[in-house]
Amino acid sequence: MTNETIYLDHAATTPVRAEVREAMAPYYEDRWGNPSSTHRWGRAARAALEEARERVAAALGAARNEVLFTSGGTEADNLAVLGRWRAGGAGVVCSAIEHRAVLDAARLAARGGANVQILGVDERGVVDLAALDEALHDRPAVVSVMWGNNEVGTLQPVASIAERCRAADVRYHADAVQAFGRVPVRVDEIPVDLVSVSSHKIGGPKGVGALYVRSGVQIEALLWGGGQERDLRPGTQNVAGAVALATAAELADREREAESARQTALRDRLEAGLTAKVAGVSVNGAGAPRLPHVLNLRVPAIDQEMLLAALDLEGIAVSSGSACHSGAVEPSHVLVAMGRVAEGESSLRFSLGRTTTDAEIDRALDVVPRVIARLRERSNGSHAGAH
Repeated sequence: MTNETIYLDHAATTPVRAEVREAMAPYYEDRWGNPSSTHRWGRAARAALEEARERVAAALGAARNEVLFTSGGTEADNLAVLGRWRAGGAGVVCSAIEHRAVLDAARLAARGGANVQILGVDERGVVDLAALDEALHDRPAVVSVMWGNNEVGTLQPVASIAERCRAADVRYHADAVQAFGRVPVRVDEIPVDLVSVSSHKIGGPKGVGALYVRSGVQIEALLWGGGQERDLRPGTQNVAGAVALATAAELADREREAESARQTALRDRLEAGLTAKVAGVSVNGAGAPRLPHVLNLRVPAIDQEMLLAALDLEGIAVSSGSACHSGAVEPSHVLVAMGRVAEGESSLRFSLGRTTTDAEIDRALDVVPRVIARLRERSNGSHAGAH
């Protein structure tokens, strides 16, 4: 096992930035009041919460009263899909490559009587717009198609989807958990009705996110209790988390253009090197616009779990797909929907971040091909011995 470590799993989570930790600290120390309290401690917490809401809204191009704080992207997705369905009383439409937070919410709606339609994607992972047009004829309560895919990085034609939904008078939700802070996610430029974001994907802490709800769009609460977050998300707000999300969002927004260009260049160099050095490797999502930080490779003739373990021993952290579904033996539902799964093949997701360096890409280009070659040689030897 090596002491040199390279973290290439930023799509799973990112390290909390020093600036974010500094911004959060006062709300664990001397500004720890409940924002629903009317005394000075409560008023100070309320002021910080509303300032954070304003800052997150600004990063999205939204109004302050259109941002609801949640416990993360999963809750935001559930609130968007189930909350809108309960308010709209009709069907749910989503793509086959959505995060499980959306797909499982849609399945729950189906058990409640909703007509759920799943839109297919092509081999690049791009949603079938003709199928969407057909689904819109039924006037569903909500269409949920993610901004950028968390496993393969494919960017969806969000502007076109939003225009189609707007013309059909159907509400559109976009899970932007991977896209926010990486590409422009602006609701003042694209008429998306509901947008989910998460703190820990952009240098903030885990356990906090937000849902943008366009003014006039009706959703119902999933939880019951106090009247916080416009009665749509009851429970004492995580003030430190909200401040952290706002700080991380501002930093990511400020650095986005430069970081997007830098990470795209690193990703492309990693992609070119690995496809040149490793026989049979191809890129999942190739040919479609992709998030700047995600590279997903199809690797034939290799055991996926052995490959991940071997790279971990070399100090390289990557994944086979969504960290929320780790440990599963069944193939990725995203790759299945794309028709990119075959027996005896593996997928590797490399995801870059603000801390990724040229030297780390160099080392990955050295180590990954060697590990794959070693495992293939071992596998071929064991097969030969069996005969």
